[in-house]
Amino acid sequence: MREAQVIRNTQETQVQVKINLDGCGKAELHSGVPFLDHMLDQIARHGMLDLSIHATGDLHIDAHHTVEDIGITLGQALARAVGDKKGVFRYGHAYVPLDEALSRVVIDLSGRPGLQLNVQFTRSHIGAFDVELVHEFFQGLVNHAMMTLHIDNLAGKNAHHQAETIFKAFGRALRMAIAMDPRCPDIIPSTKGSL
Repeated sequence: MREAQVIRNTQETQVQVKINLDGCGKAELHSGVPFLDHMLDQIARHGMLDLSIHATGDLHIDAHHTVEDIGITLGQALARAVGDKKGVFRYGHAYVPLDEALSRVVIDLSGRPGLQLNVQFTRSHIGAFDVELVHEFFQGLVNHAMMTLHIDNLAGKNAHHQAETIFKAFGRALRMAIAMDPRCPDIIPSTKGSL
């Protein structure tokens, strides 16, 4: 089973993540940041991951540390669950629309962290959620999942729709990248022989 559990405790946050890459999209999410829970649910549902995240953090200050540390811990869990990447497709991509919004996400499970996030949110907050935290979440995730991630919001007037298409597309692209290739189940998809 491609599963992992990671616990991260700091003076700012306590985060526990459990992930099953071969799940069916079930999510149990308690981050203390309701909009983030909504977005994480999109990753689980559209990535066909079983995902459990429990976090407490210094939300009396703001949500920055909690959102970033959830990204870090989820990235660590992804890296553990995917293991040496033998037999995975490695690359994934998705376009996802939601009404007027459209986003594209492309993933390479390269072993090299890199993030290109190109989105101009139409407002600074979605409810109480600061849209700058989208970058912090994905930066933490790619740094610890060791993946290259390109996110482009191609259209959108509603900030909620912009964010939701990003997270849904990430889930769909991740699902493709971590899927097992039945033609090469024992081969690491790299000419280097390792990722």
